Amino acid sequence: MASEPGGARTTESGLPVEPVYGPGGLAGWDPAEKLGEPGSYPFTRGIYPSMYTGRPWTMRQYAGFGTAAESNARYRQLIAHGTTGLSVAFDLPTQMGYDSDAPIASGEVGKVGVAIDSADDMRTLFDGIPLGQVSTSMTINAPAALLLLLYQLVAEEQGVPAAALTGTVQNDVLKEYIARGTYIFPPKPSLRLTADIFRYCRAELPRWNTISISGYHMAEAGATPAQEIAFTLADGIEYVRTAVAAGMDVDDFGPRLSFFFVSRTTILEEIAKFRAARRIWARIMREEFGARDPKSQMLRFHTQTAGVQLTAQQPEVNLVRVAVQGLAAVLGGTQSLHTNSYDEAIALPTDKAARLALRTQQVLAYETDATATVDPFAGSYAVERMTDELEAAAVTLMSRVEEFGGAVEAIEQGFQKGEIERSAYTVARETDSGERVVVGVNRFTIDGAEEEPYEPLRVDPAIEAQQAARLARLRAERDRRTVDGALTALKKAAEGTDNVLPPMKSALRARATVGEVCDALREVWGTYVTTDAFRG
Repeated sequence: MASEPGGARTTESGLPVEPVYGPGGLAGWDPAEKLGEPGSYPFTRGIYPSMYTGRPWTMRQYAGFGTAAESNARYRQLIAHGTTGLSVAFDLPTQMGYDSDAPIASGEVGKVGVAIDSADDMRTLFDGIPLGQVSTSMTINAPAALLLLLYQLVAEEQGVPAAALTGTVQNDVLKEYIARGTYIFPPKPSLRLTADIFRYCRAELPRWNTISISGYHMAEAGATPAQEIAFTLADGIEYVRTAVAAGMDVDDFGPRLSFFFVSRTTILEEIAKFRAARRIWARIMREEFGARDPKSQMLRFHTQTAGVQLTAQQPEVNLVRVAVQGLAAVLGGTQSLHTNSYDEAIALPTDKAARLALRTQQVLAYETDATATVDPFAGSYAVERMTDELEAAAVTLMSRVEEFGGAVEAIEQGFQKGEIERSAYTVARETDSGERVVVGVNRFTIDGAEEEPYEPLRVDPAIEAQQAARLARLRAERDRRTVDGALTALKKAAEGTDNVLPPMKSALRARATVGEVCDALREVWGTYVTTDAFRG
């Protein structure tokens, strides 16, 4: 097999590998009618004609912990080892729009991601990394606009025009109400903020993906594959409706929509899930919203291997799980991939574990024949049947969401959350009973004394005090009058209908903090209080 994607490919036996295979006499299977061709509507077989035969997926490793300086060092290591895209993890205070010295942030600073309080931190985070040459994904939702604007400000300092920036901001707050909980504002102003980001990026950052509509977190909370794609696409419909209602044409923003899914160890169902999701979304965009641009009809997605399936027991076995999950994502046609580190069920990944996770992707890309042909499972009796059945199951669930009046109304009734909780309970019960086998946990276990010693990466608790000291210096150095004026302008925009991102950018440029900007919006929009899950 040729060692690089692209060019003529042959098997180990010297036989030719076709870039795309068609029907080989499968009775009752008409690909022209059912599937189309790769790169063509309904994109069941992939969104590009050549897929990985031209080049592999983007290897986008998710990382971030402690201070901006520590995360910057990890990013430099990943780039040196061959990562082709950065993905930023933020700590919980940042995700919730609080500064590191806020009382509510105590004990959480830098723990599950990097602490970003101001433009100063963002500048340090990307020190020495040319933002005009890398693609950056940021896993941030309720305060997504702030982090995107901070990124743009740092790029401007590097001399990189906004039009040259590429990447993705997750910006999917609806799934926070369903499965994750890092929301700030109620759904309606949150959707207004999402639409403002769409408009701003269309004018200022045309190459930026304005949203990554996420099923990953629903799956990690217990959603089945059918629930994952159904509730994710239902959220996508809500975002499109919001943007259209705000006066935008679907083809003005549709090409910049992207999605984010999990990949589990159940290879065949995961392949079918990705293929069904592409088909459903293409139909929705063309038939419901009248999208004419094929790029608006494409479901482009990032995949992360299933963190919830990692085990603290015999953690080395996670290397096998991640390899299987990564293969499923590749065979399903993902555009970018993060492979989890084997030690993530214990602590933050060590440098060695993060490097091994990246090497897993590189083996898939350069040592297997997964990149030799497009959609290798097309025509498989099992996968085609599973694709059809998953599509039907997902469409049924999406219809139930519509019966509530759409995703927001269903969220307010707790429908999606309740469905996911029931599925999670089923998995837990089956695992506890041994009906669902988890290697090393309920079968094929070893005595604790046999486990190899492991030294986890720990976040220094002094980081919290360090960030507080940085914030104190920032507040002492900046022009407070300028900051107050910018925050007042932001609140005025939030009270009306003007796009809030321009005044928000002015406030951040004046060195307002993430917490101060979010507090200004809290004063106008309020905060969201959750409801109990639907029990009907």
